Amino acid sequence: MKIIYAGTPDFAVPALQALLDSPHEVVAVYTQPDRRAGRGKKLRASPVKQVAEAAGVNVYQPVTLRDETAQAQLQSLQADLMVVAAYGLILPKAVLDAPRYGCINIHASLLPRWRGAAPIQRAIAAGDKETGVTIMQMAEGLDTGDMLLKSSTTITEEDTAASLHDRLSVLGGEALLTVLDQIESGQLQPEVQDDTQANYAEKLTKAEAVIDWQQDAASIVRKIQAFNPWPVAQTSVDGSVLRVWEARLGTSAENNKPGTVLEEDKQKGVLVQAGNGTVWLRTLQLPGGKPLAAADFLNGRSLMGMCLT
Repeated sequence: MKIIYAGTPDFAVPALQALLDSPHEVVAVYTQPDRRAGRGKKLRASPVKQVAEAAGVNVYQPVTLRDETAQAQLQSLQADLMVVAAYGLILPKAVLDAPRYGCINIHASLLPRWRGAAPIQRAIAAGDKETGVTIMQMAEGLDTGDMLLKSSTTITEEDTAASLHDRLSVLGGEALLTVLDQIESGQLQPEVQDDTQANYAEKLTKAEAVIDWQQDAASIVRKIQAFNPWPVAQTSVDGSVLRVWEARLGTSAENNKPGTVLEEDKQKGVLVQAGNGTVWLRTLQLPGGKPLAAADFLNGRSLMGMCLT
């Protein structure tokens, strides 16, 4: 098939690469305009653009797809299908209807569980035991289209949003190729979503990253894991911000003031009292420093007896 691919960040790269390695023809790639990044604020191409240009595929970067000129350009490509993965622009009806088979989306959740911008992080924070990717037919609503294929994975206690992101991006590429085979063979069996089971995965904010030690230990651990690599959970110690990148649930049933540092262990981490239960802080970062495993963090430094706020 002749396929248009639309995506921007790292999550969208494995599926694009899977397409480029397949018998299908990627006739064009759509991605967000270059953004200024880094200390020098130089324009930087998106990860998807970099892969597309290296493969010699034409890249389009419209600011909006509501513009008639941009729509006419896309329609002129006469694609059989448009594949979308974390693109970042709203697709109006004229675009959804342009390809022969319409547009399909690679969504990082087992729909309809988490619709919206941050399904990976919200799944971890909510304590979901599994998640996955859903290939869906795109409609005008937010992640409301018919489901074409689901591929699941277990969420482990070691998983952060970063590790789960990488695993799901690969799953998305594999699931996409299966769906393309089903489209070509006429074997698709779309499934309508049950709207009553849907939750909205709101965008993350920096304000959410502040740890409330009054909360129960399990909730705090999930939050820390969910907010790695952004916005990174944080607390305060002696007036300085302490960022926490990884944590594990403690087994201690101590009953001290929430936030109190109870124990330090170079293997397990820094044990902190929560509102209910305890939390081992495993990877920590002080201002101006880099994230350190507990063993390195505790070299020449102690938080014992202090109260994190």
